[in-house]
Amino acid sequence: MKKLLFLFTLVLLFSCHNEKNQNEAQASDTKKIAEIKKRLETYINPLDIDYTYMVYNSTQNKSYRSGADPAVIEFKGEYYMFVTRSFGYWHSTDLINWNFIKPEQWFFEGSNAPTAFNYKDSLVYFAGNPAGYGSILYTDDPKGGKWTPSASISTDIQDSELFIDDDGETYLYWGSSNVNPLKVKKLNKDNRFLETGVRKELFNLNEEKHGWERFGENNFHPTLKEGYMEGASMTKHNGKYYLQYAAPGTQFNVYADGVYIGDTPLGPFTYMKNNPMSFKPGGFTNGAGHGITVKQTNGQYWHFATMALASNSQWERRLCMFPTYFDDDGLMYSNTAYGDYPRFGANHPTKAGHHNGWMLLSYKGDVTVSSSLMQIKKFTSDDDAVEVTKLPLEKNTDGQIISKVLTDENPKTFWVADANDDTQWITINMLKPGNINAFQLNFHDHESGIYTRTEGLKHQFTIDVSEDGVNWQTVVDRSTSEKDSPNAYIVLDAAVKAKYVRYNNVKVPGANFAMSEFRVFGLGLEDAPKGVTGFKVNREKDRRDVSFSWDAVEGAQGYNIRWGIAEDKLYQSWQVYDTNEHFMRSLDKDTPYYFTIEAFSENGISVKSDILFTE
Repeated sequence: MKKLLFLFTLVLLFSCHNEKNQNEAQASDTKKIAEIKKRLETYINPLDIDYTYMVYNSTQNKSYRSGADPAVIEFKGEYYMFVTRSFGYWHSTDLINWNFIKPEQWFFEGSNAPTAFNYKDSLVYFAGNPAGYGSILYTDDPKGGKWTPSASISTDIQDSELFIDDDGETYLYWGSSNVNPLKVKKLNKDNRFLETGVRKELFNLNEEKHGWERFGENNFHPTLKEGYMEGASMTKHNGKYYLQYAAPGTQFNVYADGVYIGDTPLGPFTYMKNNPMSFKPGGFTNGAGHGITVKQTNGQYWHFATMALASNSQWERRLCMFPTYFDDDGLMYSNTAYGDYPRFGANHPTKAGHHNGWMLLSYKGDVTVSSSLMQIKKFTSDDDAVEVTKLPLEKNTDGQIISKVLTDENPKTFWVADANDDTQWITINMLKPGNINAFQLNFHDHESGIYTRTEGLKHQFTIDVSEDGVNWQTVVDRSTSEKDSPNAYIVLDAAVKAKYVRYNNVKVPGANFAMSEFRVFGLGLEDAPKGVTGFKVNREKDRRDVSFSWDAVEGAQGYNIRWGIAEDKLYQSWQVYDTNEHFMRSLDKDTPYYFTIEAFSENGISVKSDILFTE
């Protein structure tokens, strides 16, 4: 009997040991899967954060959100993002997920064109008063939101950049003008940031040589030739000082950041020959100017910048984030290709910030909607005039209301429902079925009646998909969500094959449910388009201008033109849809360039064409 009991105990112990090993193995596998999913995490531009409603233009009853002029810093291994007139700032541990912090005290009107600097992980300094003057604030606890003002008033801090060098010497760069240059003055960090008396004018725009600095949409305006130089930002790398600046205007698709390089913080500075370093003129959301470059804890640089939405107002803007590099020649550049498509997150081991391969499935899909108070098409012409067209109500043969503006890749067009309740919906019949990975919902503010930072806002909805338009599967359920997501980006756990997508509204901010674009990402079921043939590049008499033409590729949604100052430095790109020609005014007059082109569709991206050279 004792022998049997002993054997039973051994079996029980062995069984428990095996069960423990299995549990540990399962836990290990779960951890590995979680780590892999984290590495494959993605983000999209414009960034999905809870943008603040703006106070300016409130006298005109214009209610809209905006986010512009970001100042992003790393502090003790975490990240803080300060944004114009947001009445606070955002915090992140991974550069993907951001949470808003409401500080204990702040500038009454919010901060305009803010600047922030991490001084040796001991203090964060901040400035950015909308009136152009104010105290420089500081804290050792930005997460807690407790700030102390310095006991002095600093003037000329509009569009400023505070930079403290490794030796403690402190500089303030500033300027926002189409006439005056960027300037710098030295401050005494150890004596209340008082001015030392050192001031210097640095450089101005040179539109006659630099096409991308010319004022206007697509760098053209019939009367105004001088662009605005603003948004100074300083990055020190390998002993060199990279002074970044924005031009030609925040409302334009060609808003970009350029760089001058110096050996000291006071210069002299030399124009970087591959400018602009951050440029996104084509695609869904345009602009990549007035930003800041921050170094991730792993050494990767990121450039945060401003994109133009310009639907309710010319100053309605959003934020973007692009990986940034310094090549072997010390040239600074950002990767903005397919800049408003899903991109790998900051923790990807080899391709952080690169387009992850998911393509746009919803482009030109047939859209029907529950109701329609109005559908608006806005167009900013080359002379900066805004044309507003109220589209007539259209119905299909089944009597359903049609909305073409929701899949046209234009953030300035929008649809407004009759109400804001759970009877409102949007259905997309995509041109072809595909494997869906993600959605981006770009909500529109229509007479929302909100004019400041407002907590408790939420976007509540569900999303269904179907292969036949009859049998539906719910893949997103935010019906009880507490999240405020004006540019909601939602990634599915696994791809799902579908041809139909349906958004079901529950409740969103504002009196009426309204949306500017419903974007669906994944991969189609066919081959990527063939490569482009017949690519021609004609540098015009005005060497800042260049025209392109090429043979249309069957099945292509559009084309991506790439160019740069060398075959291995094709850092710039311009994404266009539904055309086989393009005219660009963004080149530097005296610089030779190399060009190539590729076609893209919902099925992928073609090989690049042979590289062409122009003097």
